Amino acid sequence: MKTTTRKITYGALVIACAVILPQLFHLSGVPNSGAVFLPMHIPVLLGGFILGPWFGALVGVLSPLVSSLLTAMPALARLPFMMIELAVYGLVSGLMYNTFKFNKKKMGTYISLLTAMLCGRIVYAISLFVAVNLMGIQCGGPVAAVTATVSGVPGIIIQVLIIPPVVYALERSGYIDRHFRICKGTVA
Repeated sequence: MKTTTRKITYGALVIACAVILPQLFHLSGVPNSGAVFLPMHIPVLLGGFILGPWFGALVGVLSPLVSSLLTAMPALARLPFMMIELAVYGLVSGLMYNTFKFNKKKMGTYISLLTAMLCGRIVYAISLFVAVNLMGIQCGGPVAAVTATVSGVPGIIIQVLIIPPVVYALERSGYIDRHFRICKGTVA
């Protein structure tokens, strides 16, 4: 019970970061800074690493929803697609990091991160394909996923540069370890 309470608390903190961080990037004055820097992705991916796959997926679903309710970003038309994509980010980063033993090597965090990013974009493209071809919703289709990936290259670079060192620092400090634990001495 204690661990679940901690995960809920940390999950709420990660969601708050996922709402606030995009707002800070929008202050930069860069047009479409959310699409360029992908600031909401950073807390969600970290949520998967820290909280595990199921809480990571929940953080991925709730982050864009809470942000949309509080800030009207993402727009309602984009919201379901972001919820799906970010849920996959949280789920896959948590699964890769906590289930597979890549982490015995330093590259494990990078492999987990890149796999989560790739899976998220693939599922995003599939969701757009389904929306256009099976549901008749006009949203740009899978080409929009390619466009989003190209315009988001700066954000992808930021994620690759920031997330692994943060995960390593959290491991060294004892907040997370490789065995699905959060905070020293508590088992998830």
